[in-house]
Amino acid sequence: MIHTRICEILGIEYPILQGGMAWVATAELAAAVSNAGGLGIIGAGNAPADVVEREIIKASELTTKPFGVNVMLLSPFVDQVMEVIIKHRVKVVTTGAGNPGKYIGGLKEAGAKIIPVVPSVALAKRMQSVGADALIAEGTEAGGHIGELTTMCLVPQVVDAVEIPVIAAGGIADGRGLAAALALGAEGVQMGTRFVCSVECTAHANYKEALLKAGDRDAVVSGRTTGHPVRCLKNKLTREFDRLERAGTPAEELEKLGAGKLREAVVEGNTKDGSVMSGQIAGLINDIKPVKEIIEGITKEARDIIEITAKVLGR
Repeated sequence: MIHTRICEILGIEYPILQGGMAWVATAELAAAVSNAGGLGIIGAGNAPADVVEREIIKASELTTKPFGVNVMLLSPFVDQVMEVIIKHRVKVVTTGAGNPGKYIGGLKEAGAKIIPVVPSVALAKRMQSVGADALIAEGTEAGGHIGELTTMCLVPQVVDAVEIPVIAAGGIADGRGLAAALALGAEGVQMGTRFVCSVECTAHANYKEALLKAGDRDAVVSGRTTGHPVRCLKNKLTREFDRLERAGTPAEELEKLGAGKLREAVVEGNTKDGSVMSGQIAGLINDIKPVKEIIEGITKEARDIIEITAKVLGR
């Protein structure tokens, strides 16, 4: 059994969190991950509060175990979404794209644990100072909106800089990744792309198929000139982004091009013109199977690696 402080803090069996991917991380996927012993997370994205509330209610009907909600702090509905989370006393809140400090008091009063996603040591220290319970250190290998530092470089520096538990994210999809994250000092991992290719994920079959077909160089970054770079599988959309960025197109025009493209890929299955967000780890994923099998397989592989390493070191 791999049991860390993250397991104790969140009340979960395995130190594995599912990424809060907009449009992908629905109640069905979150509940399946929680039922399998990890922590499932609903992705609020830019959804209005009533939509998020319906997902919370649905997840509560599908699992009695803890689950979380990921909140994008740049969402125009963030205040209302936080009110819904507090109303339903959601156990865990992960946050991205901002500082959750103004919400932490209310969330903690409702019994929630707050775990911000951080791309740097400076932000990690700041989040600890405002009362975060743990941190997700996400490397640039991740899918969706990304920072610059790699997971290998970021995680140990964040671990050394804070006292609260650190969860590694970005480029993790199997037991080798979990074992490596633990070796870097993390006390858990967050995975997104791997869980997209699960039976319980409601993403369109075309989206899953695109991930299964992806190779090691297919997850590329677009939108750097906007200040909000995004990692997706290369397709007609990413090529158009590249062309426009090279031509010096204003950020506002680029943002218009990307509007609604994630939904187009995830829900409608348009993987040519939509935004197929994916981590660099997609090339390692070659099957679709139940969440329970994914989690159990990853933890077993990690345990085996740790045992073999201990024997090699004579411990």
